[in-house]
Amino acid sequence: MANTANTGQKGGGSSRRDFLYLATGAVGAVGVGATAWPFIDQMNPSAAVLALATTEVDLSPISEGMGITAMWRSKPVFVRKRTQSEIDEARSVDVNALPDPQTDEARVQQPEWLIVVGICTHLGCIPLGNKQSEPRGDYGGWFCPCHGSHYDTSGRIRKGPAPENLAVPTYNFVNDSTVQLG
Repeated sequence: MANTANTGQKGGGSSRRDFLYLATGAVGAVGVGATAWPFIDQMNPSAAVLALATTEVDLSPISEGMGITAMWRSKPVFVRKRTQSEIDEARSVDVNALPDPQTDEARVQQPEWLIVVGICTHLGCIPLGNKQSEPRGDYGGWFCPCHGSHYDTSGRIRKGPAPENLAVPTYNFVNDSTVQLG
């Protein structure tokens, strides 16, 4: 008789017990999830950080041959409206001769606008050359005076210890006079 009660054939005791085990486990799992959620949720970025995830930059005050520095995610971003000669110079370079080969077309969405993160890829310095009064190095782009890295008019490393080109951030043009970074 005892054997039949354990198998659930007499009175359905074990199926009721199985249901109680499952129900208790489900309630316990929901309780653990409800208790853990505030701890997991606090690891998400704050509203202030999410607000900095994207930045809009007004392009209208930038004239041809000029550049500005915008801040995005606590990093300087160089936004430069290149002249036709700077575009031609950047596109005439033999890509295979570059330390970090990349075509100018792969680095820009619109030929006249170059947008790069203004942090030297050698040791994280901020290169000079985004203002007309600053030295631009041997290739007309940017120059990092800390260790002598020279970047061209497409932000590509041409000379010096920097191993990579200036990074191109994620961006899109909202309209003709606004670009959104991030």
